[in-house]
Order: sequence, then structure tokens, then C-alpha cells
Amino acid sequence: MAESNPEAATGRALRPGHAITLLKGGEALFAAMVEEIDAARAEVLLESYIFEFAGAPLRVAEALERAAVRKVRVRVALDGIGTGDVPAEWQARWKAAGVEWRIFNPARGWRVLMPRRWRRLHRKLAVVDGRVAFCGGINLLDDYRDPTHGALTEPRFDFAVRVTGPLVGDAHETMARLWLRLQVTREARQHDFAKALQAVRDAASAGTDMNAPHIGSEDFGAGSQAAPGGAQGLLAGLVLRDNLRFRKRIEHFYRYAIGQAKSEIIIANAYFVPGVALQRALLRAAERGVKVTLLLQGRYEYFMQHHTSRAMYGVMLAAGIEIIEYEPSFLHAKVAVFDGPQGAIATVGSSNLDPLSLLLAREANVFIRDDAFAAELREHLLAAVHKVGVRIDASVYMKRTFATRSLAWLAYGLMRFALFATRHRY
Repeated sequence: MAESNPEAATGRALRPGHAITLLKGGEALFAAMVEEIDAARAEVLLESYIFEFAGAPLRVAEALERAAVRKVRVRVALDGIGTGDVPAEWQARWKAAGVEWRIFNPARGWRVLMPRRWRRLHRKLAVVDGRVAFCGGINLLDDYRDPTHGALTEPRFDFAVRVTGPLVGDAHETMARLWLRLQVTREARQHDFAKALQAVRDAASAGTDMNAPHIGSEDFGAGSQAAPGGAQGLLAGLVLRDNLRFRKRIEHFYRYAIGQAKSEIIIANAYFVPGVALQRALLRAAERGVKVTLLLQGRYEYFMQHHTSRAMYGVMLAAGIEIIEYEPSFLHAKVAVFDGPQGAIATVGSSNLDPLSLLLAREANVFIRDDAFAAELREHLLAAVHKVGVRIDASVYMKRTFATRSLAWLAYGLMRFALFATRHRY
């Protein structure tokens, strides 16, 4: 049964007072981030799964360096597998400028096979001076380059948002707490237990100021710029997924939005392997006459995700759900649009609809209830569906070769084994 309201689904209702700009692709995101970082007066926090120090993202690395030179406090958290170590050149440059960085759950060599190393920092967040936040699915990675497959002829298909308003404080708080946790881990590994204990105390008492007296209330108190078009602003909220307080919040909100939809659902997701509850929500929506369109990854990227998602196609196609594969480049988006009786709901974030995102990774999505924003995102998705998407025909799908079917179920079996290894049910 779908959750009855967003408060039940997320633990925090959508709130008014937001100004939100949709950003398509890394070029748009990086330009907006650089502009805000260059205007920073007190603090820049940034988290990313991948930060590749080449191509377009170098502009962000340089902006962080410039901000630190100006005595802005700059703190960067990067994933230990997605990014690994910061290159030696940039370690030296950032250290000289005063940029601080930490690596989340580093894993090298055989340690990658240990289940406890599978928990990843997959969210893409940035907060500047407590007044503006960025959230989405876009890594700090050039639009025309893939870490595994090299140069791309077309840009990666992905989205982020620039936000001012109350949820900026929520983003700052979760980033501050993660930083303090990483600080505790760092001091403990260096056997400086006095500093580790102090970091624990800081974490226990931390609000949103990160123990930073030089950041004034004007930066965090009012919390946001006035939203254009009136004081009410857009209704929005930051929905998090972690392994403690918010284990199923993003999935629950998806199920709530699916349950609210009256005529249309469009989901664009790179790795689509929904669990039983999410599958049922989509099937029930199709049964009550909602047009459900899934825009999914068409190009081969990773064995397990590629083949496991295709094992899910049959039941969706049989229910009348339309599946479109995006093939011009890699589809990396994690976005959706749902219509509803109280206005359209849209989401832009980092969470795929697969076990890694929904059960193991730290994720962050912004959910927005606003017809105009949803219409803008919907236009981008429909353009991809109708202009470059490849529709999966149910009759053709059912005639797949035995080898193709075997690969799909082998990948699905490996995924189930991985979940068993981590003691997760899905």
C-alpha cells in the first residue's frame, strides 16, 4: 500500500520557499557551481562519487582552490572507489591553498570484494555559504568522457538542480555530520584517540554550523534567498538514504508519488532493478490506467546492471508499461515526473532504482511539487523518448535467445548473492 502522504514517506514534509533551477548535463552544472564557489565568503562543502581531475571538472577544482586561497573554508568528501585518491598534483595544490578533503570508505585490491566495502558515498551534493545547494546525479566528470569506455561522441544524459530555500539547511546538516564522521575515522586510523574523541563530541553536538564561529547567522539563519514569483516559492524537500536513520526514504517517496499519479509517470533511471514493493506500485499504476514510461540505459556499461535490468522487462511489458532505451550516449539520469491531484511531483537526484542505491549507498534526491518545474523536466524526457529512444517491443523481447536469457538470470543471481552477502533483503 502506498504511503498516505509525503510526511509518512520521508519523515519530513515538503516545504515552501524554494527557488529551483533545472540543470542538464555537466557543462551547465559546473558553470553554475563555479559561479557560486567564486562568490563564496565563508564555506564550501562538496560531496561526489566521482571527481575526475581532467576536462571540464578542472574548472571546479580550480574554483575550490581559489576559494581556499581567499580563506574560505573548503571541505570535499569523495568516494573511495568512485574517485579513489586525489591525484598527487592536486593534493599538493589543494594542500597549499588550504582545501581539506577526505575519502569515504577507501577500498583497494582484494578489499573491494569485502561486503562492508560495498557501502558507497554515491550522492552528489554541494552547499555554498549555507545559502545555495546543488543536488543531482551528475558526477564531477566530463560530459564527453566515461571512466571505463573512454571518449563519448554524445554528452552523457543527466540532470542536477540549483536550489535556494529551506532544504539548503538540510543539505548542510547532513554534509556536516558526514564530514565529522570522516574526521573521527581519520583520527582513529592515525591512532590519535584524543582528537578522535573530540571529533565524536563535535559530531554529537553539531547543528548546522559545523563548529564554525566565523560563519555568521546571516549565512545560515534566514537560510535562503527569496524565491522568485512571490514569498511562497516552490514546495520541495531533500530526501536522503543512508544505513541508519533513512534506510528506505527515497524508495518510500517514489512509491508515494507512484500511488498519487492519475494519468502519467515518466521515470528515467540508469540502473533499473526495482524491488518487489516498487514493482508492485508500478504494476498497480498501470492497472488503474496510468501511462507508465521507463527511459532506461540502452548502452552496455556494467555486466550486472545491464543484464539484471533486462530480467525485469518481461513483467513490466506484460502490464503495458512502455520501456524506452536511450542509446546515443550513457544515460546517467535518476529523475522522474508524476502527475497527481495536488499537482505534479518531480524528483532529481543521485539514487538509481537498484539494490546498490536503495540498500547500500548514501543517496540524495530533491523532490519538488510544482507543475511548471515538472513540465520542464518532462519536456526533456519526452524529447529523449521520441527523438532518440528505442522502444522495446514485447513480442521481440519474448523471442530473446537462450544465451541472452541466461546472461540476464546469471546477473540477477549474482545480484541476489551480493545482497545475501550483505544480509539485505530486496
